[in-house]
Amino acid sequence: MDRPARVMMIGAHPDDCDFRAGATSALWRQAGMAVLMVSATNGDAGHHEQGGGALARRRAAEAKAAGAVIDIDYVCLDFHDGELVPGLEQRRAIIRAIREFAPDLLLTHRPGDYHADHRYTSQLVQDASFLLTVPNLCPDVPALYDMPVIMHFEDGFSKPEPFAPDVVVGVDATIGLKGRMADCHVSQFYEWLPWLGRYEVPESAEERLAWCAQRMAALAERCADRFRDRLIALYGQTAGAAVRHAEAFAITEYGAPLTDEKRALLFPFVSRD
Repeated sequence: MDRPARVMMIGAHPDDCDFRAGATSALWRQAGMAVLMVSATNGDAGHHEQGGGALARRRAAEAKAAGAVIDIDYVCLDFHDGELVPGLEQRRAIIRAIREFAPDLLLTHRPGDYHADHRYTSQLVQDASFLLTVPNLCPDVPALYDMPVIMHFEDGFSKPEPFAPDVVVGVDATIGLKGRMADCHVSQFYEWLPWLGRYEVPESAEERLAWCAQRMAALAERCADRFRDRLIALYGQTAGAAVRHAEAFAITEYGAPLTDEKRALLFPFVSRD
């Protein structure tokens, strides 16, 4: 290609993308790639006190601030939180968003997820995949000539089958940035999720950031330990064993194949020692 690679991810809510791939996104940006995070819903139900348009606007601002941490765009589609369905209107919106950005790599949730919005976001990306190249559908946005590589975020679900990564990225250098991105989602990490989980968060901004960063680091440490064998296979024994924090992604069967050439292009920071 005669341009930097382009990476797009579509999550269900305005914090899903950075939660699953924030540290790798920082590596992509540092490598000069264009990165776009998209939320399929506006997040207008994700709170115990606020809701509706006011919450949607707040969450869009939080997402924008999170994107600014690593200098990427973060946009929210205007579908209601908790009510996403794999319908034609939603499919057209996803097709148009993907075509407009024209990614080389597209990431989303796996389809076997507890949350309907996550499942249907995954379904919408799959339903849109082939249609991205069909000019007569959504003709107002030019069809793609090349299909992107499409991959899934890591999750912890074991049925119908456990997550099996094709690429595991060591993110020790950028895990702190992921913590700063999470810190921007005040309504979620310091209000809604603690209310759901019945736990308390620190009061001061400095303590909150440290608390949030520690949670993001712990998540990435579990990923590195879970897929240590894959890290060693990708990075080599010495470097793979030394990785403390990681994020993982699995190839789907309905995008372009992840050839060795494309792997080197899309994950240039994953190399053997």
